[in-house]
Amino acid sequence: MIRKTMAVAAVAVAAVATAGAAHARDQIRIVGSSTVYPFSTAVAEQFGKAGKFKTPVVESTGTGGGMRLFCSGVGDGFPDITNASRRITASEFETCTKNGVTAITEVVIGFDGIVFINAKSGPKFTLTRAQMYKATAKDVPVGGKLVANPYKSWSDVDPSLPKEPILVYGPAPNHGTRDAYVELVLDPACEAQPEIKALDKDARKKACQTVREDGAWVEVSENYTVIQQKITSNPAAVGVITFSYLDQNADKVQAAPVDGVVATYDNIASNKYPVSRPLFFYIKKQHVGMVPGIKEYVAEFTSDKAWGKEGYLSEKGLIASPDAVRKDQATNAKTLGDLKM
Repeated sequence: MIRKTMAVAAVAVAAVATAGAAHARDQIRIVGSSTVYPFSTAVAEQFGKAGKFKTPVVESTGTGGGMRLFCSGVGDGFPDITNASRRITASEFETCTKNGVTAITEVVIGFDGIVFINAKSGPKFTLTRAQMYKATAKDVPVGGKLVANPYKSWSDVDPSLPKEPILVYGPAPNHGTRDAYVELVLDPACEAQPEIKALDKDARKKACQTVREDGAWVEVSENYTVIQQKITSNPAAVGVITFSYLDQNADKVQAAPVDGVVATYDNIASNKYPVSRPLFFYIKKQHVGMVPGIKEYVAEFTSDKAWGKEGYLSEKGLIASPDAVRKDQATNAKTLGDLKM
């Protein structure tokens, strides 16, 4: 469900004929990742305060939903920018191309980590990716065979874990965080199992990437605040969420170390934390000049006052890229470099 959470005026569509073409909206429209949403919203608000352009409309649709909207076509009925907590896929790029979205700029905005949290009033967890795989995969190896997940409590997975029922609130497939959970947690832990190595590619993918459907894993398609609300009301439940949300709610929730590494700004920035990933936004170059302010919005986002180590996005939980990477990405954003797949 697309959730419009930014209190701004409805998109104004001004049809101004110029050189045989219609001028489009006078307000930037941005869709995509719930993880990137708070950062994009903060930039939109700063951008709007300058007074030269209207405040962009930012929608939290999830990475997959944002890509579908972004790649649906060119013109004032389609978004100008989409945020993503993973890179655009080859199939999404192909869809864009088929629908005439043939000029795209990719910008890496920084990093975030996936954290496993529960309420501060609940038990303390210390987890490994292998334990999370065993707790949340639909089928797991037991006694040399792949069987329906039999684990009911965390202590069934490992005696060192709390004797609490397994209940994990995790992102639905429309979120890029779900893709990252599969890529960074489920796949590596699953593929290390001898029983999985014996399967063919398709069977291996199905076995490794399918989560439980027996109530132990509960999918959340809305914004991540819903996950936080769920675990606050059930202190033994675990939420799969992003570091930026943890950082903003550290007074209410606690995060489990993963593979012995605590999720901190420095550990994610240095890639020591094992469940971290880059964040992106994508610009529809064909809308630059058609919708006013796109280049200026991008310039605001890629300025050090915004995405720098001491920028205002750091207060929202964004983990800045290294200086050299930020410099390269800022140049790419300014020149609207073409996306290379």
